[in-house]
Amino acid sequence: MIRPRLIRPHLILDFILTRGRTHRYGPDRSQRADLHLPDDPDPHPVMVVIHGGSWQARYGKIAMRGLAGDLVRRGWAVWNIEYRRLGDGGGWPTTFEDVAMAIDHLAELDDVRLDLSRVSILGHSAGGQLALWAAAREKLPPGAPGAVNARPRVRLQQAISQAGVCDLVGGYHDWSGGPVKALMGGSPEELPERYAIADPLAHVPLELPVLIVHGLLDATVSVSHSRRYTRIALAAGGAVELVEIDGRAGSHRAHIDPRGEAWAAVVRWLEELYAQ
Repeated sequence: MIRPRLIRPHLILDFILTRGRTHRYGPDRSQRADLHLPDDPDPHPVMVVIHGGSWQARYGKIAMRGLAGDLVRRGWAVWNIEYRRLGDGGGWPTTFEDVAMAIDHLAELDDVRLDLSRVSILGHSAGGQLALWAAAREKLPPGAPGAVNARPRVRLQQAISQAGVCDLVGGYHDWSGGPVKALMGGSPEELPERYAIADPLAHVPLELPVLIVHGLLDATVSVSHSRRYTRIALAAGGAVELVEIDGRAGSHRAHIDPRGEAWAAVVRWLEELYAQ
């Protein structure tokens, strides 16, 4: 159950400065994740969080610590993952392989405070693309980066995209290649087999509930990405809810502020889901 708590600004700052307990899931310096746990010893649902930043190395998991702190106060364990990014060995396929490895590593932690039957995933911006992709891993063909070739070690129950790049092909065309081309190594026309694996739109509908939150005036990732994903997923029979946030409250980085309207939409959705 999610426990609502009052969020004080100084507590947010304290949590951003708190690293959590760092675990390594591979030998590279970026193959690590921070585990944040509530104080009580009971098993807790787990939220995997994935930061954005155009898949580039200058952005890191510290951006998600404010949300992690709020989730911990609400009774969640949080697995805040880092992964190889552009400029630091990332791109196709290593970024995808790292995200898959980080999620699977939860099964190796052997911590009784983690309820691995209740694992969700949340990502912001480029992390939203990775979160939706990770939620589709069981649909990937054998041999694909991140594919689940047997029973998944960790099965995701819900997925949340915050201002996410839900449409990777659309992102390529929006940005004339830009960071999507750098991530994938080329265009959708040149590398259709890669986009068929990496693009969240290629895997709708997911077999789990999905929440999409996006700002109407987002100048970084257009809300058209989330609208297109939602429309196609719903038409295919998916369980998807889109929440659009107007004004400055829906600006791109506002989604990672736990005091904001965009985050409140995520909290409401989780509370309703776990109340059922």
